[in-house]
Amino acid sequence: MTLSVKDISLRFGGVSALTNVSFDVQEGQVTGLIGPNGAGKTSLFNVVSGIYTPTSGQVFYNDHEISKLRLDQINRLGVARTFQNIMVFPELSLVENVMIGRQSRTKAGALSSIFRTRKERNERSEAERRSIELLSYVGLDKKKDELAKNLPYGEQRQLDIARALATDPKILLLDEPAAGLNLQERVSLKALIKKLNAMDYTIVLIEHDVKLVMDLCSRIVVLEYGNKISEGDPQQVQSDPKVIAAYLGSGGE
Repeated sequence: MTLSVKDISLRFGGVSALTNVSFDVQEGQVTGLIGPNGAGKTSLFNVVSGIYTPTSGQVFYNDHEISKLRLDQINRLGVARTFQNIMVFPELSLVENVMIGRQSRTKAGALSSIFRTRKERNERSEAERRSIELLSYVGLDKKKDELAKNLPYGEQRQLDIARALATDPKILLLDEPAAGLNLQERVSLKALIKKLNAMDYTIVLIEHDVKLVMDLCSRIVVLEYGNKISEGDPQQVQSDPKVIAAYLGSGGE
């Protein structure tokens, strides 16, 4: 397995955000994480990615415990994420945005950067080449020199995903990637996620578009008030009375 969440609990003072949540993500799988507002989905992503340290429980990535590691350490191991709010630099070009994401993969030191050594120049050239390649994955390579602020909202989402890919992750955590997208943009996003999964990226996504989740995911985990109430394939989850009562029956979020 790639990712294993074991009995994760998270408390802020007297408030429980997560209570004994456990599930596994298999390599090559697209896993959905759904639930009503306040269910604890983003809190769980924050634990997995190293933003929060769990109150109790453990997270394992490829059999290595990562529960107490920092965000940057977990990222270097091969776990990358996007956020609900788009995280791009509006005044930079698309290729510059992705190149910034690749900085953690470069080995040239500060002095090399100052004096523009051959090593630094070679690394910059390789970073630019790889960044353009990643932009091609999300369909934006033809716009590589445009400023990020000039992109339509849906393409800014795609750029955000390219930035996450810049660290060469094995597992990609997508936090509400379809938020704010129109119908055509959602169709494009669905195709992109399928493409990335076919390229051997393991994907976990938080999403409120239940149909998108059901179409994309082979495994779905459902949270309510910080507790896991269901887990299974789309058909199992759709027919689970607890899920219908808590989420699907009320039309989602």
